[in-house]
Amino acid sequence: MRKAFGDLTGMGLSSMMTTMELKGKWVLVTGAAKRVGRRIALEFAGRGAAVHLHYHTSAAEAEKTAAEIRALGVECRTHRADLSRPDEVRKLATSLEAPVDVLVNSASLFFRTPVDTASEADWDRLMNANLKGPFLLSNAIGLGMRERGGGRIVNIADWSGLRPYHDYSAYCASKGGLITLTKALAQDLAPKVLVNAVAPGPVLLPEDYSEKEKEAVARLTALGRWGDPADIARAAVFLAESDFINGTVLVVDGGRSLY
Repeated sequence: MRKAFGDLTGMGLSSMMTTMELKGKWVLVTGAAKRVGRRIALEFAGRGAAVHLHYHTSAAEAEKTAAEIRALGVECRTHRADLSRPDEVRKLATSLEAPVDVLVNSASLFFRTPVDTASEADWDRLMNANLKGPFLLSNAIGLGMRERGGGRIVNIADWSGLRPYHDYSAYCASKGGLITLTKALAQDLAPKVLVNAVAPGPVLLPEDYSEKEKEAVARLTALGRWGDPADIARAAVFLAESDFINGTVLVVDGGRSLY
């Protein structure tokens, strides 16, 4: 083995990449005021990371989540921004006094777009929130990470970005684009910045779903049940801590995509 590959330790390769210790690091979580983003922010805080908590319109929920994070003994700063607007992304990226070690693009919109009624405005809303925002912020934050010597980006995609489902064409397209963006950035920012995605399945009931629809989804999942936002949060932390996973989409869906 030594003859074939040489002395890798001597090349300094062993010290190039190390498992990220989250304690004392700064994590920026977008859309962290509520739902899955909130759980992700709390999970990182529980590992000792300080949190930049981003929100767009949910100011009251953001302050409540921030209070929960501070109660864990770590620092939390809240930031409002419309991530579909380049000027607000630039303002957010340059206003962070503490550099970002981990970026989690969690902010997202989700609603039906039946092909016979979907509008161009529906398309633009979903693409701006779910794809344009992560692209702009990943560029702004990711380049800073690379200049400082390293970092992690974790995108929260969706299993429907791999297997689209009925009546959500624009949403599925936005998440499929986010998966492709993940793979592209994993190449562009390597080797110092690692970029991966989590593709959740049914973990949190959409607000417009009925109990009947919830039960139908559970029946189509191999485990026969819905998951929990904590499942996604733990996956995000796992990818952030890893030192040899890059350009990967980790599907966390209880086996939903098997059917």
